[in-house]
Amino acid sequence: MAINTYQDTLGRLYKEKDQMSTTVQDLLTRIQVIEQHSRYNNIEIQCVPEHKQENLVSTVMQISKVISCNLNETDIHHCTRVAKSNREDKRPRAIVVKFATPRLRDTFLAKTIKFNKANPKDKINSSHIGIGGNKTPIFILEHLSPINKKLHATARQMAKEKGFKFVWIKQGRVFMRKSETDQSIYVKNLDTLKNII
Repeated sequence: MAINTYQDTLGRLYKEKDQMSTTVQDLLTRIQVIEQHSRYNNIEIQCVPEHKQENLVSTVMQISKVISCNLNETDIHHCTRVAKSNREDKRPRAIVVKFATPRLRDTFLAKTIKFNKANPKDKINSSHIGIGGNKTPIFILEHLSPINKKLHATARQMAKEKGFKFVWIKQGRVFMRKSETDQSIYVKNLDTLKNII
């Protein structure tokens, strides 16, 4: 009788554990959505060389002129360098720019893509913003939450290993495509990548 009671209790505990795991996963997903949503007005600019007397708003305005994006300083609500997640990384700290609206953010990103496609041998780089010396490429992306940033990095790495030609971000979501003719794959989480493998 006691053994049956223990087995019933154990079965109930396992069931509760599964329910709690599902609830935790659901809450983590909701937090992730909120974290990404809070960045909808933002872009991240990577690899801009750092200078002590730099004016980041002027840097963004200069980029906007290069890519022919009609931008006013008042359209920029906030602009700052962010701490590195890896202190060993020798690249300059990224710049996060918060625009007044998501539409401005999307326009800036679209103009960047258009400029780089039109200038494949001279994509946006340090010379475009008046920095002398060796040309260093500048990358302009959507500002991703930490989880999405990790997912994007993992997807890019897997794309190299598995021969996928395209990995991109749209509205905070990561997508992959093996070739021009293949369907795009929405990379929802790491499990999606495992299934692709």
